[in-house]
Amino acid sequence: MQISLLIAAVAAVAAEPPWYQKTWYPYLFDCSDSADWRDQYDSACSAHSANECDVETRSACPQTCGLCTPSSPKMVIATPPIMAAAVAFLFIAYLYVRIDAFPTGAEVGLARVDELSLKIKSGARQFLETEYAYLAVFVVGLALTLFFLFYLTEDENAYTIALSVSLSFVTGATLSASAGWWGMMVATDGNAKTTAACAGDRANGVPGSLNAGLNVAFSTGAVMGFAVVGLGLAGVSTAYVVLCSIYGDDDQALVMQCLAGFGFGASSIALFARVAGGIYTKAADVGADLVGKVEAGIDEDDPHNPAVIADNVGDNVGDVAGMGADLFESYVGSIIAAASLAVTQAQKEGDTLQGKSTQAIALAFLLPAVGIVASTIGFFAVNTSAQGKGWDVHLGTLMWALEKGMYLAAALFTAGAYVCVVQICGLGTNIFACVIIGLAAGMAIGKVTEYFTSFDFGPVMSIKDRGMTGPATVVIQGLGVGMISCVPPTLVLSVAIVSTSALGGAYGVAISAVGMLSTLGITLATDAYGPVADNAGGLAELSHLGKEVRDITDSLDALGNTTAATGKGFAIGSACLVGLALFGAFVTRLNDTGAKVTVDLLDPLTFAGLLVGSMLPYWFSAMTMKSVGKAANEMVIEIKRQFDANPNLLIPNHPDRPDYDRCIKISTDASLREMIAPGALVMFAPIVAGVVFGTKSVTGLLAGGIASGVQMAVSASNTGGAWDNAKKYIGKGGLNDLIARVEPDVVNELGDVKQKKSQIYKAAVTGDTVGDPLKDTSGPALNILMKLMAIISVVFAELFMAVNQGGGLIGPYVAAAPKVATAAELLLMNTVAMPAAAPAVVGSAVAGPTTIFAVFVGGALLGMGALAAGQRAAKPSASTIKSVSLTEPLLVARAAGIESTPFQGAARPAAC
Repeated sequence: MQISLLIAAVAAVAAEPPWYQKTWYPYLFDCSDSADWRDQYDSACSAHSANECDVETRSACPQTCGLCTPSSPKMVIATPPIMAAAVAFLFIAYLYVRIDAFPTGAEVGLARVDELSLKIKSGARQFLETEYAYLAVFVVGLALTLFFLFYLTEDENAYTIALSVSLSFVTGATLSASAGWWGMMVATDGNAKTTAACAGDRANGVPGSLNAGLNVAFSTGAVMGFAVVGLGLAGVSTAYVVLCSIYGDDDQALVMQCLAGFGFGASSIALFARVAGGIYTKAADVGADLVGKVEAGIDEDDPHNPAVIADNVGDNVGDVAGMGADLFESYVGSIIAAASLAVTQAQKEGDTLQGKSTQAIALAFLLPAVGIVASTIGFFAVNTSAQGKGWDVHLGTLMWALEKGMYLAAALFTAGAYVCVVQICGLGTNIFACVIIGLAAGMAIGKVTEYFTSFDFGPVMSIKDRGMTGPATVVIQGLGVGMISCVPPTLVLSVAIVSTSALGGAYGVAISAVGMLSTLGITLATDAYGPVADNAGGLAELSHLGKEVRDITDSLDALGNTTAATGKGFAIGSACLVGLALFGAFVTRLNDTGAKVTVDLLDPLTFAGLLVGSMLPYWFSAMTMKSVGKAANEMVIEIKRQFDANPNLLIPNHPDRPDYDRCIKISTDASLREMIAPGALVMFAPIVAGVVFGTKSVTGLLAGGIASGVQMAVSASNTGGAWDNAKKYIGKGGLNDLIARVEPDVVNELGDVKQKKSQIYKAAVTGDTVGDPLKDTSGPALNILMKLMAIISVVFAELFMAVNQGGGLIGPYVAAAPKVATAAELLLMNTVAMPAAAPAVVGSAVAGPTTIFAVFVGGALLGMGALAAGQRAAKPSASTIKSVSLTEPLLVARAAGIESTPFQGAARPAAC
């Protein structure tokens, strides 16, 4: 079954379709008269009439006859990617069959595992249904806003353009949400089967194994990866075909303007999915850690912890649905940016792409198609012969199990990319080098991230060693590791940007982003694998499975932590390149309107925008961090309330269970409430800058946001990842010998070290708790900040230019930057007349300073009022806090005093 499907998938794409035959394709891609073919598209060839134009006579055609070309360039461009998307969907169907064949918990005698998995799935589904209900209203409202804005600002075809942009926006948003939903639903099914595979079928004598668990978890993650690339490539290709059908193949600039709406929709959903999912998962995780581990001294996934189900739900809504939506946007954004830049760059005299816009656009769609096929083949190389030894493993050995699949996919993609770039599109080796540089940069960033977050290497080991001296030194060391981890990725990205720009201009940078993301199918599969393995370990502990099962799930979890960190690094690198490419598309769009836009950092408006843009990642991160803090505070209060109400929850192996539903509701309500303000900040920042201060301010804003956002995202993600793995290394016995020497009170009469009761472990937990919102909320969401601000600028470029010719409401009143005198001018100061400042240009959009002041003050009051209302709604009621006793925060002492208390039959709270 596997081989037949694979052969069919490869044959479907590798077979040379009719429009690639050498008698057809030279006209479109190799013809010297390519600039003239559109003018003669409807004329008959002198060699034959319209009815005689067939395959045999095309080879004799003088290549100036439109009838001898393919039916339409848009179909030549879109058909291969649509076929590749079909391959992705067929492969997903195969994965479903594969996953369905794995046994469930009930089938191996572990019905409890299935019951707990169903609780996790129910919680995740409830959250996404509620979130998508809110986002549906947002999408409809913003689509209507886009329609009216474009309808009022466009001169020609206003209704058609407005409708195209709005529907593109809705389509992108819908597919982005669908990708997240699809991946999350299969992930919540695969977690139980992963646990069952690790446990084995004891009744029939089938032992569990690490390879069996890896196959289930990776197959589950692959559904997420191929759903993203399949929906993304099919969606953007279909949208391109529809828009070309509306506006014609000639007006590619207008097609790309409307296609940017697709990326805008995908970015909008990605932002809210990332922020809301991150707040959800970290509110539960932080609350469970602070009260459960530090105070109550119970395990992370102990069934007595009221937040344990919410924590496992959060892994899915944050790391699966959120990551899927994030990379979906990067995937389609890179294609849109490369295609948009191809249109303009092909018109430049002497450029590498001069006269080759069709080929350059086609390449942006062809490369992801090749990547899907390469990723499909690479999937079958993933396996391992290693044994599950818990956290006493060499992560490099386990990483090779996944990396060999990615490396095989990369090698196959490299060969396919050469064929596409050089032989089919005829764009030369320079553009091929840009593609490979992007691919190599993504892999290099992943390996660097692994170095800083894996306990195989020094950075994480240095953090766990600081646990000897308390939580403060753990936090300090972790911050230092995160900061220094910015250096290698920044250098890699800098080299990639400079080299690709030198080889292919702005298009070279954009196509390198496409190259980096082309094998996203298997790359995202390794990332989505992590939450599935984490859930599997949680289910094993919740179900009280044996140590041999926990050793296998812990090995998978250890690998999953590292793949999650490398996935975040890859997402940051791709976000930087995509954001920069979209930035270039924005400047190109402005120049298409007749403006001569350059990014001049000495211009006061540009430099002010640069400062504000550099500040935005900090403001955004502060909002998300505070949101996690608020939600975690509510979670801590609720957990303590349940422990106060039922002390039996603190007795090991007691049959009482907490009220899981209450904690799920707290995380859901808090995440949906707190996602609005950070989202509004990112979405309105470029619009306010462009309308009020003009396009110069927007260019500075985008540059500052990308430069600052990359550093902060890398630092936040790697800091949190390093703290997390340091904590888990200690928690799984990595420092037991040391703990036994310095804290003999945590060694029982049998000589077993209870490391989770040690102060060293609690110091590591403190670092991990600080790092949780950094690595899973603020850091990942910064990727979308960089891309969303850029795509919004591309979409609203026409609106910005409509306000005082791009000067904005206030921009024309800002004095021009003084001219910096040269040395010769300083010597001849008495004889050289310095030029006067350029006069301000004030159009009909502004009546005068009074109107400007009124609009600005009114907008500021409206924004501040909305912020105040949001903060008011987010504030928990005083009665909630006062009703909870906080007089005894240290529950460890209380738990120690009641461990010998007999069961009194206290009322059991309703379980989820």
